[in-house]
Amino acid sequence: MQADRETPTGDLFSRVLKETAMSNLTRFDPFSIDPVSDMFQGLLRPLRGLSPDEPPLGHVRIDVSETDAAYEVKAELPGIDKKDIDVKLDRNTVSIHAKSERNKEEKEGERVIRRERYSGEVSRTFSLGSEIDDAGASAQYRDGILTLTLPKKAPADQKRLHIS
Repeated sequence: MQADRETPTGDLFSRVLKETAMSNLTRFDPFSIDPVSDMFQGLLRPLRGLSPDEPPLGHVRIDVSETDAAYEVKAELPGIDKKDIDVKLDRNTVSIHAKSERNKEEKEGERVIRRERYSGEVSRTFSLGSEIDDAGASAQYRDGILTLTLPKKAPADQKRLHIS
């Protein structure tokens, strides 16, 4: 007799199948040399990317703080040249885009054993609670940290309508 998905036996089979699939997830290790031996050592490491507070790989990590007058944004962009960073402001939206290019040329008689340094582009766009006064905004880049000082735009004077 074949179990139907509507029966309790079918539900049990479906649940066991899902649990088996979840238990077969492997942990990501970008520095792994031997995937078989690392598989056993990986049982002791936490799963990467499952925390809601942890951004995905290749994502710009930011800290945002606020005063009454301005926002301060600190973005981690290690190993990127200042000239390769682009910041755009639009009302209350901030966009950070950066690219990193590594020299991949190999010299004669030399062979690359491992290449792990990141090469590519990253970006991050996020919104703030108030509009930004882009005329007064400033940016500094030091030791791999981009610091943006973004003054808040003064709220527009409200216009009162007379009801007739």
